[in-house]
Amino acid sequence: MISLPHTLAAIVLLPLMGFLLNGVFATALGGHRFGNRLAAIVGCGFPIAAFVLTVNALLTLQAGGYAPLIEPLYRWATIGDSTFDVTFYFDRLSAIMTLVVTGVGSVIHVYSTGYMHDDKSHGRFFAYLNLFLFFMLLLVLGRSMLVLFVGWEGVGLASYLLIGFWFDDLANARAGKKAFVTNRIGDAGFLLGMFLLYRACGTLDMDTINAVFMGLAGSVPVVSASLVGLLLFIGATGKSAQIPLFVWLPDAMAGPTPVSALIHAATMVTAGVYLVVRMSGIYMHAPEASQVMAIVGVATAFLAATIALVQTDIKKVLAYSTVSQLGFMFLALGVGAYGVAIFHVVTHAFFKACLFLGAGSVIHALGGEQDIRKMGGLRTRIPITFWTFVIATAAIAGIPGLAGFFSKDEILWYAFASSRGGSPWLWGVAAVTALMTAFYMFRLLWLTFLGPSRMDHAVEHHVHESPLSMTGVLMLLALLSAVGGYFSIPHFLEAQVPLPAIVAEREHYERTLLVVSIVLAFSGLALAALMFGGSAERPERVKRALLPLHRLLSAKFYVDELYERLLARPLVWMSEQVLLRGSDRFMLDGMLNGMAALALRSAGLLGRLQTGSLHLYSLFVMAGIVGALVWSWRHG
Repeated sequence: MISLPHTLAAIVLLPLMGFLLNGVFATALGGHRFGNRLAAIVGCGFPIAAFVLTVNALLTLQAGGYAPLIEPLYRWATIGDSTFDVTFYFDRLSAIMTLVVTGVGSVIHVYSTGYMHDDKSHGRFFAYLNLFLFFMLLLVLGRSMLVLFVGWEGVGLASYLLIGFWFDDLANARAGKKAFVTNRIGDAGFLLGMFLLYRACGTLDMDTINAVFMGLAGSVPVVSASLVGLLLFIGATGKSAQIPLFVWLPDAMAGPTPVSALIHAATMVTAGVYLVVRMSGIYMHAPEASQVMAIVGVATAFLAATIALVQTDIKKVLAYSTVSQLGFMFLALGVGAYGVAIFHVVTHAFFKACLFLGAGSVIHALGGEQDIRKMGGLRTRIPITFWTFVIATAAIAGIPGLAGFFSKDEILWYAFASSRGGSPWLWGVAAVTALMTAFYMFRLLWLTFLGPSRMDHAVEHHVHESPLSMTGVLMLLALLSAVGGYFSIPHFLEAQVPLPAIVAEREHYERTLLVVSIVLAFSGLALAALMFGGSAERPERVKRALLPLHRLLSAKFYVDELYERLLARPLVWMSEQVLLRGSDRFMLDGMLNGMAALALRSAGLLGRLQTGSLHLYSLFVMAGIVGALVWSWRHG
């Protein structure tokens, strides 16, 4: 442990320095070998340095008995008696999140050096990645909700830049815009909740707000905890892609694969989960908001899993898997198991980053192909990618001993037995979702790597394993996917966010449900092997037998079309017909153009009087004199 001044500020600002350096120098040298090498060194070096400082900060935290590290940076504003400071806050929760963000973020940067090696905008890509990490760290380490909100909006901006990175393709630009707009809808709820909290508590420091709601600092505020909780949850549904604002996340696959891994695995999509845990003092007194959160979470998990069953784009399968796993996290939050939700955030960061980067290795090997119907037989062609993908797939499916098994089993248990809203029906829906997760993930594994090759001959001829910069990262993440479940994160966080009590009459079901969880994981594996391991006609027969359901799932329940018809089209019509034509063109332009026309016509009429003829002017003068004399005579 090394004592350093402003360690937390350095952790946040290092990626910002990388962004500035790459934005100014490496981008200017874009396309040149030196520029690309400089971009890679700067882009990877600063996040790695931030990770090293985070480890040092964790050791400092541990040496101090886990008393939070508070590091004021500067006073942002003073309004009346209120002050708003930029202060960084490092406790058990932010320590875990910062380690995940800088650690997994760094290895994704390293992976990108190989994946984006030939891209013409190499420097710009690393600049955007560094900017994304800066805002995410600002979000995680900010003590005030105001600082958190700056990071919250910043990751939205950076995700827009990264999702639409290849903006020459209009579809990519639209995907970035969709993510940006959808998140702004959720952010409206976040802002309202923040305003209510400031009015009720007189501060935006989150540790103080939690203490106030817990009755540890002053009187309990006169504001509904459930109302504030619901408003903040609306913001979380945007960032963490829950019903009804989940539609942006699958389209976020338009960006480069490392972007998908960064957004989906460890950073932006977990921001909503982090917010709820950070404000757990409110949610402990908001049973109604917590119940809504649990229902929305389990419904999102189930809905996304059903859509993932039939997806044929390798990245889309993983995208809907992410939405589903986020639903599991919010289910845990809704039943009060905050530490378990963070546990799943961590394990999910490991195996989902491995899966996305493994998918990127497949796409790299196949020259850009993403359709799993055109793959197969890759097991021996790219063996490192295959075996790391196997480990990560088994982890997310809940195979015993791997990371996902521990965190998902904990979620299922608290969904069933928690005294703060757990119920058998929540467990039942989540258990069916876990079965579907195992099935669609092993389906993805089978169609991508096993069975006969379905690749085009031209593609098959060029299949090759990825470079060490990519496969080395895959092996590290596969290792973490295997051992990450042994990190006792719920116990580590229990002093800060204690686990909920268990309903007494449900305690004896724990071992039974553990066995059921294991059976579900292996049943998904067996069902996928049965479906795709035999005749190629078997999946087609099932598809024909369930054709209406298959069409519904392939169309993603027509949610995008429903939004288009009920929201987008009416808003476009109102914008064009009412605001543009009615207000802007008819009223504003009409009034201004009418005044101009009136002035023009008046000038034309008056202009006829100005003929330049002295005789006519003399006649007007005489007529005026005669008129004045007549008026004087009649009124004299």
